[in-house]
Amino acid sequence: MKRRTLLLTGLGATGALVVGWGVLPARSRLGTTATMPPTEGDVALNGWIKIGGDGTIILAMPRSEMGQGVHTALPMLAAEELDVPLSAIRIEQAGADSLYGNVTMLLGSLPFHPLESEGDQKPTKVKLGEWMVGKVARELGINATGGSSTVADAWDVLRLAAATARASLLGAASLEWKLPVAEFTVNQGVISHPSGKSAPYGRFAKYAAATPPGNVVLKSRKDWKLIGQPAPRLDVPAKTNGTARFGLDVRLPGMLYASVRMCPMLGGSPGGINPNAALAMPGVLRFVRLQAYAGSTAGFAVVGKTTWHAKQGAQAVDVEWQQRPLGALDSRDIQAGLENAVRTGSGTVFYEAGAIDKAEAQATQTLEASYSAPYLAHATMEPMNCTAQVLGGKVEVWVPTQVPQMARAIAAQVAGVPLGNVTLHVTLLGGGFGRRLDVDFVAQAVRVAMDCGGAPVQLSWPREEDTTHDFYRPMHVAQLRATINSQGELASLRIKSAGDAISPRWMARALPALAGPVDAPDKTTAEGLFDQPYGIANQHMEHVATRMGVPVGFWRSVGHSHNAFFIEGFIDEIAEKLQQDPVALRRGLLAKAPRYLAVLNLAAEKSGWGKPLPSGRARGVALHESFGSIVAEVAEVSLVNGKARVHRVVCAVDCGTVVNPAIVAQQMESSVIYALTAALYGQVDIHGGVVQQTNFPNYPMVKLAESPRVETYTVQSERNPGGVGEPGVPPLAPAVANALYKLTGKRQRSLPLVQ
Repeated sequence: MKRRTLLLTGLGATGALVVGWGVLPARSRLGTTATMPPTEGDVALNGWIKIGGDGTIILAMPRSEMGQGVHTALPMLAAEELDVPLSAIRIEQAGADSLYGNVTMLLGSLPFHPLESEGDQKPTKVKLGEWMVGKVARELGINATGGSSTVADAWDVLRLAAATARASLLGAASLEWKLPVAEFTVNQGVISHPSGKSAPYGRFAKYAAATPPGNVVLKSRKDWKLIGQPAPRLDVPAKTNGTARFGLDVRLPGMLYASVRMCPMLGGSPGGINPNAALAMPGVLRFVRLQAYAGSTAGFAVVGKTTWHAKQGAQAVDVEWQQRPLGALDSRDIQAGLENAVRTGSGTVFYEAGAIDKAEAQATQTLEASYSAPYLAHATMEPMNCTAQVLGGKVEVWVPTQVPQMARAIAAQVAGVPLGNVTLHVTLLGGGFGRRLDVDFVAQAVRVAMDCGGAPVQLSWPREEDTTHDFYRPMHVAQLRATINSQGELASLRIKSAGDAISPRWMARALPALAGPVDAPDKTTAEGLFDQPYGIANQHMEHVATRMGVPVGFWRSVGHSHNAFFIEGFIDEIAEKLQQDPVALRRGLLAKAPRYLAVLNLAAEKSGWGKPLPSGRARGVALHESFGSIVAEVAEVSLVNGKARVHRVVCAVDCGTVVNPAIVAQQMESSVIYALTAALYGQVDIHGGVVQQTNFPNYPMVKLAESPRVETYTVQSERNPGGVGEPGVPPLAPAVANALYKLTGKRQRSLPLVQ
């Protein structure tokens, strides 16, 4: 199947709907005053902005804060256009209106090469795909935090909403003072006129909603005061003084606590159960069976007066576990199956260029290598949890989630109530990384709450359940082949990979109405391979999508997380074959990709590439684009007792326009540490259907003492913002592996690097 047969995974079941939407005019994303209902003392100016009589600006927050800084970056956009201090912005959780859907995230699912998607001269196929998917995304209005898309999606619409609000406020002042708007200036939320008239925004709040904005113009870059500056994060004070509320911080009158225990064998279920011993324990109140909600594994929950009582009770339940009907899963068998699929399977061709068969036939040298990456768990700092109350036909939910609409929908479904009877509160997330794009734990919490007589119940997963019942990053393998022609030049690159597709499995459990009967080609399987920027004349990029039975989900940077390791490790192998410096080879291959070349050159310069290092140290480099941003990383590595020790990582980033450089640096640091943990130690083994890693002792994290110094340098750009939460992850593993080769002379083609 060719790559452009279907543009968006899962939309095959909604073809008629897509066609119907296609003839409709594009909807405005600005919304109306009715979209954001006012509360006492404030006035809605559009679907994103309200203003209080004291001049406070209330911003609808459509995305979840999980450490990436969106509760600061989005207020910065609004404050800039409104000309108010950042401290004047207060956020309010956005409602369920489709207005707040993440259009950019769905546009990112299109399988187009980035070099053909840039600039004004886009091919017709790209323009058509972006137009169609943009309209579909706008109509669906899926509110999701993922794909490092929050700032990119808000960039135009939120600035326009703030600028429109500003214009209405100025218009109201013009009507009251009977002076022309063109003569006004605004500074720190105060409107002034040369005549001496001056008043804060709050003075005009009441009348601004009824004042047409007139001609709305965004501020020019030269007039920016906040965008591009390292503003302090607005969520830091609450997180340091203890007032921040994460999911596990929710406390309600009369609240009970529940702990889950699921079948240890993935896809299995409980058989005979005897909860009597648990129910006889002090503080244990109730036992609730749990079916396999939203892709989870079946099990049960025990309710107690405290989490400790509930957990102890769950462990005391006598249960006979049953294996899944299709037999036990085993990661060793899956590895062998993927290797066979790469050798013999036929997959989706995501990208072709030139005449690769001819180039391979005329080659004088051939280089081949097999790479692999294991299953990975998310291991979020805050385990899965959700608080729910079911009372009087209504459901109220408090949950750290990346998908509030889907959480609300599953709550309504489980409780058997209309969607309008569900109220959902999004708390801060103690790590998301894609795990909280699923809603299995929400369904469990609502089901338990239904048995608790109207009392609110906080359901939490022990770390062991969290690790052994994840939606894992899929295992993948890849076969790479390069040829060299008679002139000693790189002539072709062929990559064939195999592994489970994430998007169809996720849609089947999260958006079943959109899941088609046949899996469409999923970009996440091949991203980072088919869309690499190197100017190689002859290419063939193919992926064999498998269904191995292990529950898989989105993991930070998704397919890029392992595909970057495959391609960037192999580029270093090609450099060695051609007897070229790895940076020099990449420079030559990027002659027609100046953005990528600039990032590579910046990383090389700042890292001191080519300059001497202390004895026993080596540098490795990797370059990768993901989520609209290009990142090059140079890792400085040594061996300590035969184990890799990463001392320094230099990150060069082109993420378009930088809203807050401090947040960019923080996210690069976060990405490096997260990626280093996975590169060195990350591995999930499944034997007899049971995940072997259970907690941090056997699923270790990089410790503070092991953490490298991370330096971040940004390329100045006037492009729209790209992502920063995920793009720093993919280059780290190959950069470290390439450095290790220089130290050991052994090429490491499988993860983790510490076996």
